[in-house]
Formats: sequence, C-alpha cells, structure tokens
Amino acid sequence: MALPTSVSNFLRAPGPATFGALANTINNKRRTMRGGPKSRGPKLNRVPEGPAPAAEVVVYFAEDKRKMYQLDQWLPVFEELHRRHPTVIVMRSKASFNHLSERTPLPTVYTRRLADVLDLYDELSPKVAIYVNNGVANFQSLAVASILHVHVNHGESDKVSMVSNQAKAYDRVFVAGQAAERRHAAALINFDAAKLVRTGRPQLDLKFEPLLPPSSRRTVIYAPTWEGENDFNNYTSVDRYGVAIVRQLLATENTRVVYRPHPRVASSTTLEVVGAHREILGLLEAAAAADPEAGHATAMEGSILALFQECDAMVTDVSSVGLDFLYLRNDAPLFITDRRDDPAQLAVDAPISSASDVINSETVDAFGAVLADRLTSDSRREERIAMRHFYFGDIAPGESTQRFLDAISEVAAQRDAMLARLPRHEGHASAAAAATGDMAGDVTPEEADAGYGPVEDAAAQESSGEQPLVR
Repeated sequence: MALPTSVSNFLRAPGPATFGALANTINNKRRTMRGGPKSRGPKLNRVPEGPAPAAEVVVYFAEDKRKMYQLDQWLPVFEELHRRHPTVIVMRSKASFNHLSERTPLPTVYTRRLADVLDLYDELSPKVAIYVNNGVANFQSLAVASILHVHVNHGESDKVSMVSNQAKAYDRVFVAGQAAERRHAAALINFDAAKLVRTGRPQLDLKFEPLLPPSSRRTVIYAPTWEGENDFNNYTSVDRYGVAIVRQLLATENTRVVYRPHPRVASSTTLEVVGAHREILGLLEAAAAADPEAGHATAMEGSILALFQECDAMVTDVSSVGLDFLYLRNDAPLFITDRRDDPAQLAVDAPISSASDVINSETVDAFGAVLADRLTSDSRREERIAMRHFYFGDIAPGESTQRFLDAISEVAAQRDAMLARLPRHEGHASAAAAATGDMAGDVTPEEADAGYGPVEDAAAQESSGEQPLVR
C-alpha cells in the first residue's frame, strides 16, 4: 500500500517543513477518525421541550467544523434577518452544532437522518431556505419543493469555485453585483440569469472592534488564501512568493507587518505551503523580537474585517479578501498576486487586477520599492473606485444588509403566492421523499454508502434512537 505523500516526503528528507506537513496530516486524520466505543449522550428529543421554534426561514448547513468559517461570517446578518423573519439554522454535523451554539443566539437544530430533516421541515413549514456553500448534502434539503431555495455563498471573489453548475438547482442566487453576473454568464451554459439577485455584501456592513492597537507606523497586511482542493482552484501565494513578500515588507521603513493567512493554510498538508508558512512565522517572530516596538504580528483569530481599519495597504491573492478590502477601503493601495504568471489571463479572470499592482515572478523582486512608492503617492485610487463600482455597484457601506433583507422578504412573498396557486399541497417530508424515490423519507444503507445518506454516523444514531437536538 502506498504511503501518504507527507509520510514518504518526511522519510526521504526529514526536516522542519516535511515534519510540519506530516504533523498536519496526522492531526487532520485524527479529526476524522472515531476510534473505540462512542458515547452518544442522552437520547434527547428537542431542547427546550415542546414544539420546534417558529421559522419562516431556514439556514441549511451540512458541513463539518473545518468549514464553519463559511457560516460564521453570515451569523450577524442572519440574526438581523431573524428580527424580520423568524430564522432557524439546520445543522447536519454534531461538531458544527456544538461550535455554533457558542456563537449565536439563533435557534439551531441538529439532526443527521434525512427523515428527521424532512419531518422538521414539515413542523417548521418554512418559506425560504438559505445555503452558504455548494455542499453536496444541500441536495437533500433542495428536494423539498414547497420552499424557495436561495444560494448566498460565503464571499465574493474571482475564484473559479465562486460559480458552480449547482447554481441551476436554486430558485434564487444572491450575488454582489455586475462582476458576479458576468462570472455566471461566462461559466455556465443554459443558466437562467433571471435567478440572479444583486444584494451587495451584507457581511461587510458589520461593525468590528479593531484587533490591532493604533500605531504610528504604516500597517501592511499580507493575507494569502489557501491552495484549494485542486490545482485549477489554487490561488495561494504562500509557496510561490510568500517568503519574498514578507522579507520585503519587513525591510520597508516605518512599517508594521501583519500576516493573516486563510485558516486552512495553517492545517495544510502541501509540503511547499507548510514550509513557506513556517518560514514566514519565523521571520515575523524574529523581527518582533528584534524590534518589539514595531508591532509585527500574526493574526490568526477574529474576523479579518476587523484588521482593515488600521490597514494602510493590503497584499493578497485572488480571493474574497481583496474584494472586501476594495469595498471597504478603496482609499488604500492593493496588491494582487498571480501564481500562474499569466497577466493577460489574470485580467480576464480577476478584473480587480487591472486596478491593482500585480505580484508575479517578474515583479516580486521590485515589490518592496513599488510598495514604498504607493504608500507615499497612491496613483491608482481612481482606478480602484471605478473597479469597486463594477463589483458592487453604487451600494455604500451599510446598504447591503437592507437590500438582502428586502430580497428575502420578496422571495418569501413570492413563495406564498406560488404555493397558493397550486391545486394541492403535500407536506415537505412526503413530497421530498417521493422526489428521492423513498416514501418513508429515509435512505437505505446502500443509498447511505453511495453518499445520499446522513452526514455523520447514521447507523449509530439509528440504533440509539437519538432524535434531533434543538437549541
């Protein structure tokens, strides 16, 4: 049997980088393994007891805890939505459910079995279901025909993964603006563009307490993304340019350097990413020790949006970070990396690059000099202002949330009108069960093995008689 790449790399060339990749592989494996007897806890029905909380809107999230960042950023917006339309979050992972209970007062339901999800929908009778990602388990919820299903994604960026053919399955797809509309038109065939609804970026309306203390120095943030699940969705600069970028940032006079990588950079098992990430951490640690007053830092916790207020320039990859910064801080210089060394294609794939300074193999050595110039004479500000309009329209900070709330209200009203025109209305569970070919509303062991079943350990819950948990 072939050894995992991280193991064979470590055996072939032991060292800090290969050991780091091996350690991340082991830690990731531990998260997915459940050895030994499992304590299932009390066989609860719903907590608190009694009927499920009222809900006009459900937020469906079936992912494990590693992807909670996709939902976390939406929580304050959903809490605002809850004031207008009672909202319940439906979870399919116990670890994610436990994590979420500490982060929001919103009613939250956990259940693994498809039958329980459908029964819950019958009891809640929601009008709208919201999805923050393209997880394959979304399709279990999408089987319910008496709800209008809205995809909102978890960011706005030019990554390939921002547009999925799965968008065709949703009744509405909320997008930030014109750039997102063009992205869908360019990537999808036979897609109904009427599904697209411009709502801006509600998450960017939030107010955050600053994470960085004030500084007399200019603050530059390096915020790279992760390497993605495959090469075509890999936009990270960590392994290509990360060390060179941080070295030049630290060499820039009167500058505080803040390193804020994507959360999944720290758990990467890609050898080159692990090695570069560790070297960057070492550079910052040494610089902070040599000059404690500089305030150099690695910021792994809290929202990255809370760093923007104290930021004088941003260095990032093709990701949502650059566009969020463009939306909130188009008064500050922006640098975008190009790991593929293809400026023409980058201009097509990521139009923001035409209003930014691009770091690639030809320009990386001069990055420090260009940065110093931009910090004293920002000649690209007008270009960024025009580009912000392309991505977000004329929405000002604070207006996106209202557009989002109004759009959900409109969808809910449309659903009621559509449902009233139907000659008869079946319950959620029976209709969805019929759509999935299973009148009992559950799945067979064979279907579960094929990926149609519950997200986590269905057999254990079935044998224990465990029912949904509700907070």
